[in-house]
Amino acid sequence: VQLVESGGGLVQAGGSLSVSCTASGRGVDNIVAMGWYRQRPGKERELVATITTGGSANYANSLKDRFTISRDRLANMVYLQMNSLKPEDTAVYYCHAAITVHTIEGSSSFDSWGQGTQVTVSS
Repeated sequence: VQLVESGGGLVQAGGSLSVSCTASGRGVDNIVAMGWYRQRPGKERELVATITTGGSANYANSLKDRFTISRDRLANMVYLQMNSLKPEDTAVYYCHAAITVHTIEGSSSFDSWGQGTQVTVSS
């Protein structure tokens, strides 16, 4: 599965920005969840939000009031709407897909990552 993000950029504090991710390639039908992670300067990669094929969303507690994740299953896309952005939201935002393949021998799980899109929030 290949993931391509788009929509990052520069925004002023208090503004909004949306990023999107498109999944393609072999295995897209085996995606069980998609989501967003971010890596802020000098920090480790951290969860932003995930959403399952059933539409169940999970957010980082500190972000759930400002960020909204959504998914278009038919288009194999996931979106992240970010509102009331703060300078500390500046990060590279990575799209993630969790993939599970069922075979006669059992199940195997894989992760796929996009290359990331830069979001910069100016003060």
